Amino acid sequence: MSSARYLFTSESVSMGHPDKVADQISDAVLDFCLTHDPMSRVACETLVTTDHCTVAGEITTKAPLTRVAVDKIVRDAIREIGYTDPRIGFAADTCQVNCLLHAQSPDISVGVDTGGAGDQGMMFGFACDETRTLMPLPIYLAHRLVENHAAMRRDGRLKWLRPDAKSQVTVEYLGDGTPDRITTVVLSTQHDETVCETVGGKNVFSEAARREVIEKLVLPTLKAERPDLIKGDIEYHVNPTGIFLEGGPHGDCGLTGRKIIVDTYGGRGRHGGGAFSGKDPTKVDRSAAYMARYIAKNIVAAKLAKRCEVQLSYAIGHPDPLSIWVGTEGTTAPGVTEDKLVELIRAHFKLTPKGIIETLDLRRPVYRESARHGHFGRELPEFTWEKTDKAETLRKAAGV
Repeated sequence: MSSARYLFTSESVSMGHPDKVADQISDAVLDFCLTHDPMSRVACETLVTTDHCTVAGEITTKAPLTRVAVDKIVRDAIREIGYTDPRIGFAADTCQVNCLLHAQSPDISVGVDTGGAGDQGMMFGFACDETRTLMPLPIYLAHRLVENHAAMRRDGRLKWLRPDAKSQVTVEYLGDGTPDRITTVVLSTQHDETVCETVGGKNVFSEAARREVIEKLVLPTLKAERPDLIKGDIEYHVNPTGIFLEGGPHGDCGLTGRKIIVDTYGGRGRHGGGAFSGKDPTKVDRSAAYMARYIAKNIVAAKLAKRCEVQLSYAIGHPDPLSIWVGTEGTTAPGVTEDKLVELIRAHFKLTPKGIIETLDLRRPVYRESARHGHFGRELPEFTWEKTDKAETLRKAAGV
């Protein structure tokens, strides 16, 4: 165990970030399909840019997924996110919607219909005891900042906010991995013209608005979550470029699946590389990552380890995982080993795609909400992978 302190940083992005807009549209299509046909096979990708949205991919479903229906799904999602003003280059009622969806390859269904995985790959899940939801602290705080940003924008507490935003939080840790203090917060937010001022002949984000972001958004969020870690001066970078008028899909093209680290653990745990949004639960990229989080969270909740990372790997068309790996960074409880944890996982969790889907009840339209503010760390009733209902069983089985 090192005695040296260290810093760790994670970022999040708002529901109005271009890539997150794309993720939410893809998952809105998925939810529509699952609402009408729980057995839908969906692989939906979205691109958004200035006044344009393209939805493409492979879908096999009994849902009435006509071009008219896709157009409505897209516009409703964009409107709900908050892009309603055509003057900023992207709006629900005026953007062009292009639909390029077609049926899924029968070569894939050959293996999936018999219960096999919908793709190959490795998926990771992570949990630690740094927060009440057993998420790493930096990504948890970064998510709460953009979540509260959206809430304040939508209810009018900060009327000049626009949907696009990014957050970043740096935490200083003790050598044993315990969070000690929050050192730095970055918050970049799109805004309207009312909070601009002229300084040195340049149009910039006003100092008054900067203070308002810190006093009304950042500090209340940190105090609500971890007031014990606000020690001394925190370094704030609010709109550090000086201005953020042009943003959203007009300012930067957005694509499904480009925020996979934001979606998971902020870099704290490993990532297998597969994105989540737009994929139905036969795709183990998504469902096995949810199961790995469920397993890791229950192990930490059972106090069998303070930190737990789980890897599952699969081959397309093959139902059982090829491998199960557990890493705890030397934090297992007395008498518990990582090999023992693998044995417990095999005994108490169903790890075939069919078993994962049944355990977590994944054929429901719950995915659009997961596509913003993080797939993990929010204990919503529909996020079954966040439950800790196996913790007591695991603790007893381990003899702890």
